[in-house]
Amino acid sequence: MMKYFRHVISASLSPNTELDDITAAITAFFSPWRWQHGSDLKAIKQWFTSHFPTKHVTLYNSGRSALYAILRSFGIGKGDEVIVQAFTCVAVPNSVLWAGATPVYADVDETYNIDPADVEKHITKRTKAIVVQHNLGIPANLDAILTFTKKYNLLLIEDCAHALGALYNGKRVGSFGDAAFFSFGRDKALSSVWGGAAIIHKNCRVSDAAEKIHTFHSRLPMPRASWIAQQLFHPLAFAFIIPWYNWGVGKLLLVFLQRMNMLSFPVYPEEKLAGRPKGFPAQYPNALAKLLRVQLRKLDRYVGQRRSIAQLYAKKFSRLPHNLQYMPESGYLRYPVWMEIPEQFRLKAKKQGILLGNWYHNVIDPVGVNFDKVGYVLGSCPRAEEAAKHLLNLPTRITARESSQILVLFRTI
Repeated sequence: MMKYFRHVISASLSPNTELDDITAAITAFFSPWRWQHGSDLKAIKQWFTSHFPTKHVTLYNSGRSALYAILRSFGIGKGDEVIVQAFTCVAVPNSVLWAGATPVYADVDETYNIDPADVEKHITKRTKAIVVQHNLGIPANLDAILTFTKKYNLLLIEDCAHALGALYNGKRVGSFGDAAFFSFGRDKALSSVWGGAAIIHKNCRVSDAAEKIHTFHSRLPMPRASWIAQQLFHPLAFAFIIPWYNWGVGKLLLVFLQRMNMLSFPVYPEEKLAGRPKGFPAQYPNALAKLLRVQLRKLDRYVGQRRSIAQLYAKKFSRLPHNLQYMPESGYLRYPVWMEIPEQFRLKAKKQGILLGNWYHNVIDPVGVNFDKVGYVLGSCPRAEEAAKHLLNLPTRITARESSQILVLFRTI
C-alpha cells in the first residue's frame, strides 16, 4: 500500500502512516465542528472495554496524562514513592513528579524491562505502586512483579505505551494488576500523533479509583483548536516528508515545519527539566480519535507483521551476546540489538536511507534530560546505563524485503 512511503526505512518517522490514515486526517481537518466531541470517542472506549477487563476507560491527549490521571485516582502524591524502571522516556517519571510523588528507579533485566529482583530492593514503607513498562513491546516478567505487589500490598500499573496488541501467557498486556495506560504517539503501536488511554480494572484494590478518575477526567479541558489542527496536519505533512526524506528535501521540510510550530515534537523542552507542558493534561479530542479508529482496524495486521520481522532478526542475531530469544507473544514495536559500537552501524545505515531507532540512547531519554530534576542518580542502574550505550533498535513495521536491506548492514556479524 502506497509504496512510495518506503523510500526511507525508519522506526520513528510515523511508520504506521498509510493512505487511509491520510484520508481520515483530511476528512477530520475539514470537519472542525467534530474536532472536540463526536462518535469516534465512544467507539474508542467501546473497543477498550471489549478487549480488556474494565468498564472504566478515560481518554487523554497523551500517555503521560493518562498515567498522571491514574496516580491521582489512586491518591498517590506528596510523600509517596512509585517504582519505575530506568532506561525509559522522561515522560514516565515526570508523571510521577507531576502527581507530587517521588520516582524510584529500578534496573532492567535481560529483556530491557524492569528487573523483579532489583524492584524488591527498592520497596519501602513509602512505596505505593510499581509501574511496569513493556519496553519495545516486549512483555515484562509480570508473574514475578505480581508476587511483589501482593506480598507488599502495592498497586500495579502497566505501562503499555509500546505494547498494544502484545500478550503475556495468552492474555493482553494491560489486563493485569490494577490499572494500565496506553499511548497513541506518532511512533507507537498505533498512532493518532498524540493521545493516550487509562483503564482501571474491575478488580482494582482501590474501590473508588474508577469514580475518581472519571471525575478528574470530566474536569479537564479539551486541547486548543490550534493544537488539534497541528496534529491533524502531521499525517498530511509526512505524505510529502517521507518520499523526499532521503533526498534531503523531506528532512529540511520536517525541520522547517517544526520550527514554524506547524508540527509538534514528541517531547517538549520543559519536560527535560521535569516541567509540565502547557495544556497537559487534557482530554482526547474526537478528531484524533477518528485517526485512531482507522488504526485499530489494522492492529492485528500490524502486530503480525512486527512479529514476522522480529523472527527474522532473532534468527540472524541468535549467536550475539545479549540477544533475546524470539517471543511469539511480544508486540515487537522495535527489535533490540546490542552492539559494542552502535554508532558505526547507525551511520552506515543512514547512508543507505535506513534510520535505526535510538530508544533509548539516554538512560532517561531523550538526551538533555536533567537527571537531578527527575531524581536519577548516575551509576544507580548500571545495566540500564549499559543498554543506553549499546542498544540499537530495528524497525519492525516493514516488509520482508526491507528487513533484508537492514540485515545486509550486519552481514559480517
